[in-house]
Amino acid sequence: MTENAAEGSGEAAGAPARVVPLGAWLADLPDERLIRLLELRPDLTQPPPGTIAALAARAQARQSVKAATDDLDYLHLAVLDALLVLHADTAGVPLTKLLELIGDRAPQEAVVAAVDGLRERALVWGDTTVRVTAEAAGGLPWFPGQASVEDTDPADLADRLAALDEAQDELLRKLLDGSPVGRTRDAAPGTPPDRPVQRLLAAGLLRQLDAETVILPRLVGQALRVELPGPVTLTPPDPVVSTTTAADVDAVAAGAVIDLLREVELVLDTLSANPVPELRSGGLGVRDLKRLAKHTGIEDRRLALILELSAAAGLIAAGMPEPEPPDDAGPYWTPTVASDRFVESPTAAKWHLLASTWLDLPGRPGLIGNRGPDGKPYAALSDSLFSTAAPLDRRLLLDVLAELPPGAGVEAKEASLAMIWRRPRWAARLQPAPVGDLLVEAHALGVMGRGAIATPFRSLLAGDSPEDVVQAMEKALPKPIDHFLLQADLTVVVPGPLERGLAEQLAAVADVESAGAAMVYRISEGSVRRALDTGRTAGELHSLFSRHSKTPVPQGLTYLIDDVARRHGQLRVGMAASFVRCEDATLLAQAVAAPATDAVELRLLAPTVAVSQAPIAEVLAALRAAGFAPAAEDSTGAIVDIRARGARVPAPSGRRRAYRPPTPTTQTLSAIVAVLRKVAASPAGSMRLDPAVAISQLQEAAHRQTSVVIGYVDPAGVATQRVVAPVNVRGGQLTAYDPATGRMREFAIHRVTSVVSA
Repeated sequence: MTENAAEGSGEAAGAPARVVPLGAWLADLPDERLIRLLELRPDLTQPPPGTIAALAARAQARQSVKAATDDLDYLHLAVLDALLVLHADTAGVPLTKLLELIGDRAPQEAVVAAVDGLRERALVWGDTTVRVTAEAAGGLPWFPGQASVEDTDPADLADRLAALDEAQDELLRKLLDGSPVGRTRDAAPGTPPDRPVQRLLAAGLLRQLDAETVILPRLVGQALRVELPGPVTLTPPDPVVSTTTAADVDAVAAGAVIDLLREVELVLDTLSANPVPELRSGGLGVRDLKRLAKHTGIEDRRLALILELSAAAGLIAAGMPEPEPPDDAGPYWTPTVASDRFVESPTAAKWHLLASTWLDLPGRPGLIGNRGPDGKPYAALSDSLFSTAAPLDRRLLLDVLAELPPGAGVEAKEASLAMIWRRPRWAARLQPAPVGDLLVEAHALGVMGRGAIATPFRSLLAGDSPEDVVQAMEKALPKPIDHFLLQADLTVVVPGPLERGLAEQLAAVADVESAGAAMVYRISEGSVRRALDTGRTAGELHSLFSRHSKTPVPQGLTYLIDDVARRHGQLRVGMAASFVRCEDATLLAQAVAAPATDAVELRLLAPTVAVSQAPIAEVLAALRAAGFAPAAEDSTGAIVDIRARGARVPAPSGRRRAYRPPTPTTQTLSAIVAVLRKVAASPAGSMRLDPAVAISQLQEAAHRQTSVVIGYVDPAGVATQRVVAPVNVRGGQLTAYDPATGRMREFAIHRVTSVVSA
């Protein structure tokens, strides 16, 4: 008898419509559909199934069903929910009944497309009449039936919950902590209306299933857990709250990139000069983080993000640096040798490294500083931040935003609602607070601007080559300039990003006073002396300012450079361990007698020469502390730059990354399907009992409360037949009443060799 004929006869007799078992349905699918199933559910291929019957049994296992529903949106899960309400887990359900139940909550075409999507995953099978796997309820993030019926109006839900008395609140909390379904006589008609259950029913905070059963509505449960209520509609929400031009978005993102890279290089320089010790438990201590934030002037949370990115990109690592710090308390967080190459790279290439690193970062920098379940704060650079779900949440947010028109902006709450609609099973971790952290990070990295994705990152998400992505960012970044504006108060205004060589020259002679799109530097006696210490001459400094300033060079700056240069280098420090020489005997005598130089124990050898056993760097520091302006020289008398080059550690071999199961290739999947077809065509293959058939027959017997005779092979290999009364089939196990022993027993489905009506 054909399937349609069977359905027709079943309906004529008033019995539930019958559908072929899943194994038989899979066997009739073309190879392309089976390959598509294995693509969507790769767990079914590990290890490869030996038969289509084994594939069907595995596809109905609880864990596999949960994995298959994990990436389904609200519409697909609501359709699955509706089919469970119609008891499609025990008998076939015509699609017309499904469409009738959903009604006008979603377009008919969308519902049919959702059913097709569930068929592709083998969560639903059949044509005009369909079945769902018995474990489908375990794949829902709510109790079956809570999405098929409008539970309650979310508009004034918070006000209704705030008006509850203690008894009502306690009742709702019990349902929240346990099963959302409760049995109570107070739900029966005629119960006094002042009882807590009746008042909750009247307020729409409970829903009645029958005369003695109530259920906690899904939206009420979410509100009690302080989550966003939803999803509510079967159509995706629109998260857009603002619109602007793509050019405006790119300009804002480019400004953020300039700020970020400047701060990353500042952090690298700071850690190079002063490596920070690693905690015994790993990561960076709270005090060290605050000390680093104070030294760099970067806000704590932003600094934490920069540290996490730098570590994941291999720019910093924990180890024993070279040269080793004097206290030998390591390991230390220090820049790696790869950081030098990073600093010399073009701006767009630096951004590409950091942005692509952030996209797959297996951690949540937004947690740093917050306290975990154990009451301890999350430490920067520690394993406590590790999360396999973090990259998934990040990509989900970006996928939602990438589908919006260019320039369409979102905020945390609206983005959260859109993401939860896409992945209802992830709702607990997609609340506005964590989504807001992701948006803050995206704006800090120049991934977004004004709430919208920037063009260069759209290119990265689209899978364009690194060269194309870098070129897109170069187009968005402002062109480097070769000039600045000198002010009379000895400040330098830089109206844009400087060419790298000019930026290095300016940084050598001036200190950053205000960072931003237009940076402000200040020139002081100390900064000029610092430039002279590196071997630059007064003439070179005059030339730098006269060639690159668009405004006249202030006379005060000219006098300052000449005055500092005249005094600079009168004292000359060399190796004795160190020596100090000076043409002015009086000045040298003052230096030797200064209290600040006692620690280096200067000793006069001649009126113009003194020596010390202290290293040259310590002698220079002591003389500068005494108010002098010494300069270091080499054996020829030329001024040399002896500043420390900074500590470095080897680049790490690889950071901890989220585990991703290997994705089988199309060729591998085709080979698996070919083997399944070959086994099915062999005589041995046709003699095996299809576990899906056994499951279907046992579920029907449990539903009708009838007994069956099963053939069963126990673990010792002994085959027996016994009469049992099935109660339920779940997780690959049959629970049934065994009259021979007078108790409930469990039987492994894969050991059942036959099922016959008693």
